[in-house]
Amino acid sequence: MPKASVTRQIAREKKKLIDFVLDIEKYPEFIPFCIDSKVYEKEDKQDEIVIVADLTIGRKPFVDTYKSDVRYDKKNDSIHVTNIGGPLKHLENNWKFIQKKNYTEVQFDVDFEIKNKFLNLIMEKSFQFGLNKIADAFQKKAENL
Repeated sequence: MPKASVTRQIAREKKKLIDFVLDIEKYPEFIPFCIDSKVYEKEDKQDEIVIVADLTIGRKPFVDTYKSDVRYDKKNDSIHVTNIGGPLKHLENNWKFIQKKNYTEVQFDVDFEIKNKFLNLIMEKSFQFGLNKIADAFQKKAENL
């Protein structure tokens, strides 16, 4: 299964970055290979925010949509994402936000497996590169909030 992680120091306050990550409908504006997004449910509970959303990702001819369960833990300032439908056999990613003096450290890790074995093999070879491109786009957009 492809696994990767990145850590970035972003000159923005933690709360702004968390809200930015939870604004899933804006992902197609700046994330490479993200073609569309749709939020089906968003529930703000006492200890967490729960979101069910679709992301359509890819590059022709390999375009697909997957549904995710996104949970923001308010106490721990962390976001946990799992797949609940689509081309992924497994998806788990985690965001952690740590406020420092002049910046927020954002830690992101992802572990996934595509149902299609051939595509999974291709992703294993290039996933860290792709994740770095996504992290670069995220950081650039976040620094201009």
